[in-house]
Amino acid sequence: MFWEKKLAQWAQQVRAQTNVPARLVLWNGLQLDFGEFAAPRVTIKVRSATALPMLLAPSLDHLGEAYVKGLLDIDGSLADIIHVSYALARSSAAGTGGAAGRLARVARHWSHSKASDRKAIQYHYDVSNDFYKLWLDESMVYSCAYFENGDEDLAIAQRKKIDHILTKIRLQPGQRLLDIGCGWGALVLRAASRFGAQCVGVTLSRNQFELATERVKAAGLQDRVEIRLQDYRDVPGQFDRITSVGMFEHVGREHLPLYFSRMHDLLADDGMALNHGITLTDADSGAVVPEGGDFIDRYVFPDGELPHISLALECMQRGGLEVLDVENLRRHYVRTLSIWSGNFESHAQQIRALVDEQRLRIWRVYLAGCAHAFENDDVSIFQVLCRKAGRSAQQIPWSRRYMYDSGRPPGQP
Repeated sequence: MFWEKKLAQWAQQVRAQTNVPARLVLWNGLQLDFGEFAAPRVTIKVRSATALPMLLAPSLDHLGEAYVKGLLDIDGSLADIIHVSYALARSSAAGTGGAAGRLARVARHWSHSKASDRKAIQYHYDVSNDFYKLWLDESMVYSCAYFENGDEDLAIAQRKKIDHILTKIRLQPGQRLLDIGCGWGALVLRAASRFGAQCVGVTLSRNQFELATERVKAAGLQDRVEIRLQDYRDVPGQFDRITSVGMFEHVGREHLPLYFSRMHDLLADDGMALNHGITLTDADSGAVVPEGGDFIDRYVFPDGELPHISLALECMQRGGLEVLDVENLRRHYVRTLSIWSGNFESHAQQIRALVDEQRLRIWRVYLAGCAHAFENDDVSIFQVLCRKAGRSAQQIPWSRRYMYDSGRPPGQP
């Protein structure tokens, strides 16, 4: 009776504050509606009483944990489920004083040693290559695509993203390119085959390393592309161009100046580099817990930390780099994540054959939740073009037009 009374009070509070079209169904058959006028579009089925404390404090972290542990089952479209989850989390925050009631982030001082970074990367990326193949594009590009016109399919938008990056850095035939966090090799393959570059791609994921190496051989590009299972901190030499796509999120905020300093040291004096990464929209770079942040730390990206774009730019300068161009791609990531999430849903049965139910649930809510977060400006993503600081201004193009003109190697699609 105690729990039933508490749940009834909570449901009444939600109805008064948000009136969401959702229904709660307990294991004993008790039903409570969170909306007064619309028919329920989402049904939350509570399978165990152990879920009740999480429901009564329904942050995104609590709701996500209860779902992935199988304490809850949720029926409805994924878009409606995410909408209801955010509404329940907001109602809880409002009941405890709104933004003032949000917990201060506990300071996390990740070591980000080479061993810990390797372990975190392998946890996320070494699920299985077949798992990622089911919902990424055929090139397996696992980062925000670039929808130049807005009507491209995912494969074309990913190819355009890579070309956009390589054009921004003015990659020329014969130049040496380092791709930090090369994934399954799509960027270095494109840089070598279309732009004629000599490429080195580094990753800490063994699965990525093995498949990327196979792809280089299949493309006959062994003389132009080398894939290494290597920490970027251990890469020797210098490069004319450097790219880092979806990697600096793993570095840690306190380590960003050292990261960019290492990029500076690896860059030739007249070189150019581009960092493509996710950022927080909290100007204090995580002074409060972002909704769902603890869930992502625990289940998706161990040790991951996001900076505000202002902190990233400051750290670039501290690392000896001059920022030349900044482009916001938030709208593009909303589209990318929505397509990934749709692909994931349509291949759910095949995915179940590759991973356990908990991991499937983790990725299901992670992809859809991220799409919602980017749509609502909780997080963003930027491409930042830079070079070594203190160089002559005469080497900088007068305008950004070169990034969009068709001044690329001729005769190639």
